Amino acid sequence: MGTIELQYVIDTFFLLFSAVLIILMAPGFAMLEAGLVRTKNVAAVLTGNVMLYAVTSFAFLLWGYNLMFGGNGFFLCGVEVKGYSAYAYFFFQMAFVSKTVSIMSGGVSERIRILPFMTFAVFMSGFIYPIVGNAIWGGGFLKDVHDLAGSTVIHSVGGWALLAGILVLGARRGRYTKEGQVRAIPASNIPLVTLGAMLLWIGWFGFNGGSAFNISSIEKADLVGLIIVNTNTAGLAGAIIAAIIVYMQYKKLDITMILNGALGGLVAITAGADVVGLWEPIVIGAIGGALVVFAIPMFDKFKIDDPVGALSVHLVNGIWGTVAVGLFADFSLLVQLKGIALTGLFVFPLSYVLFRIIKKLIGLRIDEEHEYVGLDLEECGLEAYPEFVKSKV
Repeated sequence: MGTIELQYVIDTFFLLFSAVLIILMAPGFAMLEAGLVRTKNVAAVLTGNVMLYAVTSFAFLLWGYNLMFGGNGFFLCGVEVKGYSAYAYFFFQMAFVSKTVSIMSGGVSERIRILPFMTFAVFMSGFIYPIVGNAIWGGGFLKDVHDLAGSTVIHSVGGWALLAGILVLGARRGRYTKEGQVRAIPASNIPLVTLGAMLLWIGWFGFNGGSAFNISSIEKADLVGLIIVNTNTAGLAGAIIAAIIVYMQYKKLDITMILNGALGGLVAITAGADVVGLWEPIVIGAIGGALVVFAIPMFDKFKIDDPVGALSVHLVNGIWGTVAVGLFADFSLLVQLKGIALTGLFVFPLSYVLFRIIKKLIGLRIDEEHEYVGLDLEECGLEAYPEFVKSKV
C-alpha cells in the first residue's frame, strides 16, 4: 500500500470514528433532557430524540447534504470529495445535522407535540441548516467566517430556531405566576442529567477534533491534538467558573448549573479550537460558563421558558464563541459579527414563520389537560416511570 492510499485509509477511519463520537451525543441529549424534565414527560422526550435522529438524518441523506455542499439531485450525487471516502465524509456531516435540532428538543419540551416538531425538523435539516452550512462551510458568501465545528452553523442556528419555537409555544403551565415570579420546576433525575452531559462532553472530541478532517501527517495529527485539548480545557473552565459563581450566589453547588457551564464552555470553543493556543480556551470557556449562569435567569425574566437552559448554552455561547475567534485569533471581528448577524436574521424569522404555519395547520402544543397529565400517555401511550406518583403541575 502506497503513502497516498495509506493516508486515504487513515483519514477515512478518522472521519468514521469521529462521526461515531458525534452520534454518541444523541443519547447524551436524550439523557440530559430526560433528567431535566418531569417524570410524566420523559418517554415523550426520549421518543422525540430518537425520532429527531432518524428524521433529520434521512432528510439530510435525501437532499440536505447535496444542498449544503453543492451537489445535485438526491442522495450523494455531485458532491466532490478528495482525500478520504465520500461515504465517510457524508456520514460525518450527517452526524452533525441531528444535533442542530436536538439543541431545540429540550427547550420546547413538556408542551410540544412530537409530530409537529418532526415536521419542523424536516425543514431544519433539509433547508435551513444546509443553507447556512453552505454559506459558511460550503464556499458560500460567508466563507470567510471562521467556524471550525459550528458555534454558529450548529449551535446558533439551533438556538435561533429554538427561540422562535418558544415564542410561538409559550411557557409551560404553572412556570410563571400572575405576578411574574418564576416557579421552580426541579429536575427529575440528576444521575441522568450528569450522564447526558458527560456523554455530550465526550462526543465533543469527535465534534471538534473530527472537523480537522485529516490526521494522516505529523502536522495534521498535532492540530487534532491541539483541538481536542483546547476543547476539553474550555469545558473544564466553564464548569469551574459556573461552580464558583453559583456557590458565591447561593452557598450551594448546583450540579445542573455546573454541567451547563461546562457545556457553555464547550460551545464557546467550538468555533476556534484550531486557531488559539493553550491559554485562550481557559478565558473563552470561563466566559462561556459565566454567560450560562447569568443568561438562564435573564431569559426567565422575559418569561422565555427553556426547561433545560438550551438558549443560554447554545445560542448565547454560539454567538460568544464566534466573536471570540475575532478577539483571540487572527480573523476579522467584523466578518465574524457579519456571520452571526446574517445567520440570526435568516434563521429566526424563517423559523418563527414555519412554527406559526405548523401551529395553524396541524397544531403545535398539547392541550392543557394533557399537559397536566403529561405527554407520555397522550403522545406515546406509555410512561417512563409508571410506578411513580405524577407531579401535579
